[in-house]
Amino acid sequence: MALPQAKLDETETRIAALTPLAGGAWLSAAQADALARLRVMGLPGRRDEYWRYTRPDRLNAVSPEPAVVFVATDETPIFGTIDALKLVFVDGVFSPDLSDDAVLDGLEIERLAEAGQKDIHWAKDLYGALETAGQTPVERPLATLNSAFAQDGILIRVTGQVAKPVRLIYLHKSECSDAILHHVVRVEPGAALTILENGPAAARFNKVMEVQVADGASFHHIRAQGRDHERQAATHIFARLGAESLFKSFTMTANGVLTRNEVVIELTGDDASAHVAGVALGDGDFHHDDTVFITHDAVNCESRQVFKKVLRSGATGVFQGKILVKPGAQKTDGYQISQSLLLDDDAQFLAKPELEIYADDVACSHGSTSGAIDETALFYLRSRGVPVKEATDMLTLAFLAEAIGEIDDQGIADEIHTRLAAWLERRRG
Repeated sequence: MALPQAKLDETETRIAALTPLAGGAWLSAAQADALARLRVMGLPGRRDEYWRYTRPDRLNAVSPEPAVVFVATDETPIFGTIDALKLVFVDGVFSPDLSDDAVLDGLEIERLAEAGQKDIHWAKDLYGALETAGQTPVERPLATLNSAFAQDGILIRVTGQVAKPVRLIYLHKSECSDAILHHVVRVEPGAALTILENGPAAARFNKVMEVQVADGASFHHIRAQGRDHERQAATHIFARLGAESLFKSFTMTANGVLTRNEVVIELTGDDASAHVAGVALGDGDFHHDDTVFITHDAVNCESRQVFKKVLRSGATGVFQGKILVKPGAQKTDGYQISQSLLLDDDAQFLAKPELEIYADDVACSHGSTSGAIDETALFYLRSRGVPVKEATDMLTLAFLAEAIGEIDDQGIADEIHTRLAAWLERRRG
């Protein structure tokens, strides 16, 4: 079906303003394929089913709206005390001077801008491939635009049990920066890697991470999206899991005028496990959208989706989550929960939980709730001498605990808890 003229014009205008990264045969072929697909599907619009709750206008625009650069003076950067291999991007461009030497046992790391110049590379089978698979049955045009026009990124091949995390740091320096990054991670059989991500990245940020987790491998991902409130971001994770593999991803978001995080996971090997969780805190002109699609296509696999949002003063939270169980995916265990805590009458939470099941031996559940602070619990704390604002913060952190509990590393979980507590304390007034 041909695109409506308005959508076609908007798409072509956006394409005309971008230049693909110069590359060798494998990257050029992937870019050309993505560009052809983008022209067929067009940029997202409000009439699209999965964009009803989030306006894509600012993400589609030729130029980003300026975003004031925020400089934190009241706390050290998150994950700053963790021994990790640091890779730094400034406004979407890799900075060798600020980064560590990319040398670590069990890892091969290359920049997309450099590896893309080669005619043959291991990433040829993955770059754009998982993103393409993730377009069915729901189109994700901003991810396709990313595959066509990403300007930089990191390619990581994991061959062993990596001793320390890889930390991707995204610094925002220019008020008008427009970053498009594409990362590819390949975790070989039996290998393991943890990736930490933090920072606002740019005024507008479009990021794709494609992750292949082979048989018996594990991948842990913890992300903190920065305090620059005026930033806009559309991020995508596409993952494919082999037999007996593990994928875990957690995201903390505090502030941000517009954030949409999409996660698309395929469980293709028996006994695989995928956990996706997140917490979001916002007030005022805060709009946060988690859109998750998990496909079970193997036997005895487990998936968990745990999302909590704390909203007030006009903030909006969105959750769209789906579990698809294909024929033959027997003994599937799928769990999905999305909850919001509304601290006043001005905030809103919009949820669209879905189950689609074509197997008969499964245990799948989903639930979504939205409500205010428990007045009985609040009264109990106040009767014990806890001031009302501190008591509200304590109950808020207790509400978020299930999602934070999805983080395996207790030290990182404690730091996330501390950062959330600090955010709440700053806004007590």
